[in-house]
Amino acid sequence: MKKETYLEKLDTQFEHPYIILKRIFDIFFSIIVLIPSVIIVFLFAIIIVIDSKGGPFYSQNRVGLMGKEFKVFKLRSMRNDAEVNGAQWAETEDPRITRVGKFIRKTRIDELPQLFSVLVGDMSLIGPRPERPNFTQQFSEEIEGFEQRLLIKPGLSGYAQVNGGYDITPAEKLKLDLYYMEHFSFKLDFNIFIKTIAVVITGDGAR
Repeated sequence: MKKETYLEKLDTQFEHPYIILKRIFDIFFSIIVLIPSVIIVFLFAIIIVIDSKGGPFYSQNRVGLMGKEFKVFKLRSMRNDAEVNGAQWAETEDPRITRVGKFIRKTRIDELPQLFSVLVGDMSLIGPRPERPNFTQQFSEEIEGFEQRLLIKPGLSGYAQVNGGYDITPAEKLKLDLYYMEHFSFKLDFNIFIKTIAVVITGDGAR
């Protein structure tokens, strides 16, 4: 029997009065932060090229709102051949990470290009972290309800990221993301935003 894809499992899109206000915040904040971010990204792009072979950026397909795929762009923090053996998650003390990569991952500087994805509407500042299509399909088959994360726009940061980091399982991530959706509000987004700043300053949870 053919297994359902995550697209076939999706219910009606998540609706909430705060969504419109949230989109306004996303546009306003991303425009303001993109201005200084362009300078930072440009400087580290040069350093990355000097430090290791390959271009300064890399892109991946991710699954967003209602299963729509989009590309995310990041500063490259791993060797150019990091996924020569296929897609895989980063590990603690991953040997594929470059010298510069360790710093930009710890400070989350590698994520700055994704502010453009927030500006154009593929992502939000706060929401469930978008997964790659193959992982989304795998987890939707293995974990009941995993695809429900797609009912809301994915985020640059999120409740699961600041409360679990990289070390939680996909099932644990789902529980935290569902909690976020159940308590969806400006207050919760603001709390996540403050915690995100703390994570960036301390480098907590980085790989």
